[in-house]
Amino acid sequence: MTAHGASREALSAARERLDALTDSTSADSARLADELAAVTALLHREVGLRRALTDPAQSADAKATLVQRLLGSQVGGATVDLVSGMVRSRWSQSRDLVDALEELADIADLTTAQRGGTLDDVEDELFRFGRIVSSSTELRAALTDRAAGPSAKTELLHRLLGGRAKPVTERLVTRLVSAPRGRSLEAGLESLSKLAAERRDRMVAVVTSAVPLSDGQKQRLGAALGRLYGRQMHLNLDVDPELVGGIRVQVGDEIINGSLADRLEDAARRMAS
Repeated sequence: MTAHGASREALSAARERLDALTDSTSADSARLADELAAVTALLHREVGLRRALTDPAQSADAKATLVQRLLGSQVGGATVDLVSGMVRSRWSQSRDLVDALEELADIADLTTAQRGGTLDDVEDELFRFGRIVSSSTELRAALTDRAAGPSAKTELLHRLLGGRAKPVTERLVTRLVSAPRGRSLEAGLESLSKLAAERRDRMVAVVTSAVPLSDGQKQRLGAALGRLYGRQMHLNLDVDPELVGGIRVQVGDEIINGSLADRLEDAARRMAS
């Protein structure tokens, strides 16, 4: 989610509340994810309701009371408290509240993976699935077909991912495909990958090389990029035999060409020797 102004501050506060809640071992992060996703779907569908919950003319207490009245018997207390806190905040646009709820649902699921020690696997699976989608126009068409219902897409994803990917990966991708909310499939998968990286306070570098990198090359390149950006770096690796220059590294919107990547690796090699 790209938030601005008041919405950025509101999202930051919501994420802090979610982190505080999920830091407790008694919190069921998987249940939180499901319930936050359900609230996201409700507010996406009910435009009038989300406008009422973000109306700056209404008091914070009135909006929180409305949340408790509507959701109190439908979801758990932790979810009610989270959403109540969110509607007390100020949002630049009503849609920003829905986007934030969706992001919290994804973070809660990623927290489940983190607790289970499978976050690295989920991160890699999201990247690989994105590469599969981008290379198969038939699969992409099936997953984005507006004429196909959510149940058909869910069944297709289960056949593709069930037993082959972590349950959290399947849930995240299924939710994205079933309710894209105007996003492209590629953009949604990229957002999920970034959220997964953030859970470990890492940046993501997409590394495309003409030939597979050796373990030593991966370690040196990751270390060099980490020093360059001042943060731990996770490498998502792809191979393109037709790549000109041998290697291409993308970190966010920044592209590092082959020659610079070679210099980074060479510098790392000299420091290690």
